[in-house]
Amino acid sequence: MTRYLKEGRRKPGSEWIKDQTRFLERAYRLTLTLFERLYPVGKQVAPALTEKVMIWGEKAVKGYIFNCQMCGQCILHSTGMTCPMTCPKNLRNGPCGGVRANGHCEVIPERMCIWVQAWERSQSLQEYADEMRLIQPPVNRVLEGTSSWINMAEGRDKVPFS
Repeated sequence: MTRYLKEGRRKPGSEWIKDQTRFLERAYRLTLTLFERLYPVGKQVAPALTEKVMIWGEKAVKGYIFNCQMCGQCILHSTGMTCPMTCPKNLRNGPCGGVRANGHCEVIPERMCIWVQAWERSQSLQEYADEMRLIQPPVNRVLEGTSSWINMAEGRDKVPFS
């Protein structure tokens, strides 16, 4: 059975914050540090609650700021703090080749190509700028709707398919 991918959604209203890449990079680093310290405790004390809280937090925060699609394998820091899953084609490794001369998407011409934005935003990152050049593994669709932070901690985000 063929599984059709949902088109990436982009909501207006959060674009202004996505251009604050240095702030977002620092916020990401702080969140990573806090997560690395708190997750092991939460996992031991109340694993189900910890997972629910993480999923809720990612949907609320990353959903608003980055239009997070909850793929379960977040690579925001590698893509200029821009979610590649908002690409209508769900491309994980750069533009499709149909980017218009003005930088707009071939599928939705009134939108900027998400990969043009990712490249431009990645150039102002200090710690993660070079990660834009890394080839990302295909998305493991089994992880959709799960916490990317927990998947990262458990190593599930590195396994392309389960």
